[in-house]
Amino acid sequence: MRSNNNKDTELKNGRKKIWTVYVVFLALLILVFTSISLGIFGFMPSFEDLENPENNLATEIISSDQQTLGTYYIENRTNVSYSKLSPCLVEALIATEDIRFFSHSGIDLRSLGRVLGKTIIGRRSSSGGGSTITQQLAKNLFPRKKQNKISLAFRKLKEWVIAVKLERNYTKEEIIAMYLNTVDFGNNASGIKTATATYFGKNPEDLTTDEAAILVGMLKATSKYNPVLNPENSFKRRNVVLSQMYKAGFISKDDYDYYSALPIDMSRFTTQNHQYGLATYMREYLRLWLNTWCKEHKKANGENYNLYKDGLKVYTTIHSKMQRYAEEAVSEWMGNEIQPAFFKQAIGKNAPFTDISGEEIEREMKRAMRNSDLYRTMKEDGASDKEIEQAFNTKTKMRVFSWKGEKDTVMTPLEALRYHKFFLHAGLLSVEPETGYIRAYVGGINYKYFQYDNVSQGRRQIGSTFKPFVYTLAMQEGGYKPCTKVPNVQVCISQPNQPDWCPKNSSKNKEGEMVTLRWALANSVNFVSAYLMKRISPQAVIDLARNCGITAPMEAVPSLCLGTADISVKEMTSAMSTYANRGIHAEPLLVTRIEDRNGVVLDEFSSSKKEAMNEYTAYLMLDLMKGVVDGDGGTAGRLRYRYGITQPIAGKTGTTQNNSDGWFMGLTPNLVTGIWVGGEVRSIHFRSTALGQGANTALPIWGIYMKKIYGDPSFANEISQEDFERPQYYISDDCSKDIEGDYKTMEQNFDM
Repeated sequence: MRSNNNKDTELKNGRKKIWTVYVVFLALLILVFTSISLGIFGFMPSFEDLENPENNLATEIISSDQQTLGTYYIENRTNVSYSKLSPCLVEALIATEDIRFFSHSGIDLRSLGRVLGKTIIGRRSSSGGGSTITQQLAKNLFPRKKQNKISLAFRKLKEWVIAVKLERNYTKEEIIAMYLNTVDFGNNASGIKTATATYFGKNPEDLTTDEAAILVGMLKATSKYNPVLNPENSFKRRNVVLSQMYKAGFISKDDYDYYSALPIDMSRFTTQNHQYGLATYMREYLRLWLNTWCKEHKKANGENYNLYKDGLKVYTTIHSKMQRYAEEAVSEWMGNEIQPAFFKQAIGKNAPFTDISGEEIEREMKRAMRNSDLYRTMKEDGASDKEIEQAFNTKTKMRVFSWKGEKDTVMTPLEALRYHKFFLHAGLLSVEPETGYIRAYVGGINYKYFQYDNVSQGRRQIGSTFKPFVYTLAMQEGGYKPCTKVPNVQVCISQPNQPDWCPKNSSKNKEGEMVTLRWALANSVNFVSAYLMKRISPQAVIDLARNCGITAPMEAVPSLCLGTADISVKEMTSAMSTYANRGIHAEPLLVTRIEDRNGVVLDEFSSSKKEAMNEYTAYLMLDLMKGVVDGDGGTAGRLRYRYGITQPIAGKTGTTQNNSDGWFMGLTPNLVTGIWVGGEVRSIHFRSTALGQGANTALPIWGIYMKKIYGDPSFANEISQEDFERPQYYISDDCSKDIEGDYKTMEQNFDM
């Protein structure tokens, strides 16, 4: 009996010890987790931290048709909501990373048991990890630092606590979206939205099953399974993900067989970089403007907004399709036609320069050298002038621009500077006249190699494109009409302390005859422009141009009527849009609103407007400019016979001295587009007017651009193919009869 009692006592004592150990262990566990939760063992995110997890969000530039044009960033990350995720992407993630995601509360005990039994005790590394998607999110939101094994163990426990807190504060769908927004996919793509744009050129909601499997497969090892760097590894890993989706019942056997056989297609891969993609010049112009905006606006905490970290959403007026068509038009004409033609005539030791001396060329190359990145870098590093000169004359491997793609070559930096001067440049701006919305902005031919913005930065001599302002003033103030006849004879205008100014025509056609204003403008007759300028004040022309939005310096001299002033593409396009908007000038507008990362509107913008001329005069000028396209010998006639455009068009070409600048302004009821083409400096130009005139260099870009727009059914309701709206009292003027009495009636109605 005594023996049995001893055994019972020992058994009871043993049980007490076990329970004591269990209770102590449980108490210690509770104490540890409580201490972790309270932050005793280091930082623990508060509820506010979980509600607003800190990460660097890129500022997103959004087009009017809701396409992302680019980002400004430290980390190239843009958040996306769960509703914008493709279902197959969510299924691929859950099947591969956390099959019981919707049933656990942040920690999957079954997975932990597997890890303990197989990985730690059984030492089988292939058994998989135990971290849930929520735990991985906790690690992404609050990244680990370098730690020893003990502190790493505490860090792991902290992530468990954070995971549980996340599950309490967010829905499962929000956790999925947050996780995918925090993942790095390599190639400068942080977050799922940037990743889908980078690898597949689309938005997350548009991913196909195989594309989703590729991206989810990368989560195991971004570089090893990168479809660009390691396509074979990516192919195998994608099929593992597809297999997991099949096992989980997300796809059928037929789907698995189909998608697993597809090759990896990276044809739409695009590096997300400010030097690439749509509207590169516009994005740089906008970046400078936004930096100023950020300095003038503060967040609730009193800090200025940070363009590269605060995840602003900038809604622009750019239409992504119009922007793409504009860039394609510039590339097609410049790369296939204009540049090859220029290469053929740019020969000789002075090429690509024309009509300047060797000394002038040397000065130009020294100027180019001083403006180069290499020069600035070496100067900042303390290099001497001799060292810099040696560097510029030392051959080295480099990559240079060509219209057939970048070329690897060996040349000196000075030779590279000279080589790149052979390329002609272009600027294009497309504006909606009624609203001032900028729909397309092409600042040059390639932003990576030529970063000078020919739309906003550059001001070049405008040539005959300026003549409509002279004609406008003559009709509005001088009583002239499109059919008024004036003598096509040379006119001399006296100037104080200077010789008389006596311009010449570029053609002998109808010299000495009486010609209508319509014919004179259509044929860009200099004699008639001078005749009109002699009867009105140069200052009055400047005042009109100012009312139409031109801010460039203009000298009040008679030669202004031939376009001697230097004006930017942006200013000129803005001014010409006044005619298509019934005489009302709308200031060009690029941004409509700015929102913070949560969609709160921070600022809104609209175009300022003013009346520059009456509606009647504006329409008369449109009528005159339609003659440039449709009139006898009109300089823009090729839009009809070469490009087959049948819609109503008003336009004006322009060519400056020595063919240094070629211009075309094309006006339609809903879209006014200005284009300039020329060399980097004025001494780089075509030798013949046939090749160098605006009708040959700039106008074809407009023709290609508008054919693409008119041919796109999606623009049917946005781009009218009808004629310009006539004023109520306008009487058609066909120059075939005397209707001066009718004009007087119209003038009374328009209070002219």
